[in-house]
Amino acid sequence: MGSGIAQVAASNGCQVTIVDSSQPALENSKSKLKSILNRLVEKGKINEEQSKSILARIHWTTKMDEISNSNMVIEAIVENLEIKQNLFSEMESLVSDICILATNTSSLSVSKIASVCKLKSRIMGVHFFNPVPLMKLVEVIPTEETDKKLLSEVKSSLEGWGKSVVTAKDTPGFIVNRVARPFYSEALKIYEEGLADFATIDWAMKEFGGFRMGPFELMDYIGNDVNYSATKAVYDGTNHDPRYKPSPIQKKLMDEGLLGRKSGRGYFDYS
Repeated sequence: MGSGIAQVAASNGCQVTIVDSSQPALENSKSKLKSILNRLVEKGKINEEQSKSILARIHWTTKMDEISNSNMVIEAIVENLEIKQNLFSEMESLVSDICILATNTSSLSVSKIASVCKLKSRIMGVHFFNPVPLMKLVEVIPTEETDKKLLSEVKSSLEGWGKSVVTAKDTPGFIVNRVARPFYSEALKIYEEGLADFATIDWAMKEFGGFRMGPFELMDYIGNDVNYSATKAVYDGTNHDPRYKPSPIQKKLMDEGLLGRKSGRGYFDYS
């Protein structure tokens, strides 16, 4: 998702630095973005000059200290509280006191992520949806300590990027992921009860429910590791409300590395 956020920011004139500890991941990000921009040129959505300008505004690096001059840093890593907290501690030590630090978490407590930082007033959640260039919605999640002026500035910037921004409370799953859990869990229960297979459930939801993607297709698109982590975070955050209990099927797929499109196989085979 980080590459999608970078694409949108660069398309709106921002200078962007993408940081990843894995050089192959950076190369993959750069290659995929070039392919996406080439397709946009072919479709007449942008011209060749615009494509080159977008790429020129993005810098890929493994060096974390290259964020030091940033006005805003958006974290988009694995949904693990401790790992995010460690990263925020490191980021805070590198950037200026006026740099905004945002997390793209889909379900974890923004306040808990911010708890390890000294300047909590500049921290907030900025949750995009995949694919970022196409999905208009962005959830902005302030904590009790987030500076209201900074929050307003971030919302204004996101709206300038063509996003539809909603402010959500710092509760498990925020708005969309809280609502989406039953969409996935009921589909999984239907499968578990032997009422229909993955393809049939997806077909019914698209044909009769009007959804653009069925629940299993969507989980494969998001990534079954990401989806399971979000479900577990909401389940844990709601004191184990049974409505949000993760399915053992989700856990099994994640443990076996069947993550969906990014691994080549999940609920469906993409090889």
